[in-house]
Amino acid sequence: MQASHIHQTVADLLAHAAGRMGSRMEAEMLLAWVLDRDRAWLYAHADEYCDPESRQRFDGLVARRLEGVPVAHLTGWREFHDYRFRVTPDVLVPRPETELLIELALESALPDAARVLDIGTGSGCVALTLALERPDWDVCGTDVSGAALSVAKDNRNHLQADVELLEGSLFEPVQARRFHLVVSNPPYVAAGDAHLDQADLQHEPQLALVAGTDGLDLIRDLIVQAPRHLEPGGSILIEHGHDQAMAVRRLLQAAGFRQVGSRQDLAGIERVSFGRIP
Repeated sequence: MQASHIHQTVADLLAHAAGRMGSRMEAEMLLAWVLDRDRAWLYAHADEYCDPESRQRFDGLVARRLEGVPVAHLTGWREFHDYRFRVTPDVLVPRPETELLIELALESALPDAARVLDIGTGSGCVALTLALERPDWDVCGTDVSGAALSVAKDNRNHLQADVELLEGSLFEPVQARRFHLVVSNPPYVAAGDAHLDQADLQHEPQLALVAGTDGLDLIRDLIVQAPRHLEPGGSILIEHGHDQAMAVRRLLQAAGFRQVGSRQDLAGIERVSFGRIP
């Protein structure tokens, strides 16, 4: 292979792509995917030359990323809480801030064989992670989208997680069943929010993003219905928008929840609110 060809080494390819994309990390993720290596390998082999076919595939992915296609849609996968999840345009791309739901759920004082419900499971990243971390829990995930559930089932199969997955809106699929913990990352973006114009979000399912004029429509319904599906002393954890914590706490209090509060994510934003039924 001719060493004189521009942008031929791993280091050159990454530097050029990162300059175009504005993100070194995303460039590394795409090149690692093309080469079927991990990102650590790229650093250890920065001076190696890439073959023309790999360069062409990488350039094609960079071009699509510049068009706004999320990296996870280009590779088909996203890491979440040390697990690898299949991702398609039918589900939201798992985000780091959602790991706070996992953290708080695992901190919860639940009985052995606790029943846990994840509403709006999408790719299944929350439900499956909880089942893998706590195999003694009885975990169920629901979603109104059959296409999203298909992705969750694929993830359940490749991760070999024991999770029940049901199609339907909110608590509809579980009927009269009760749970010790309900977790949810529901749609919470307001219709007309300027963030919806961002290229990444235009490639994600609007059904999983938008919830009414203030973004709280689904959260209101979830909170009102939750007490009928929680065991005495049961808890709820809800991810929400950066400016919605106070409104969600008020909704929880109005629905009869106690020990209501919110927890900040790593960016210092109140991202998850919670409460307990007496």
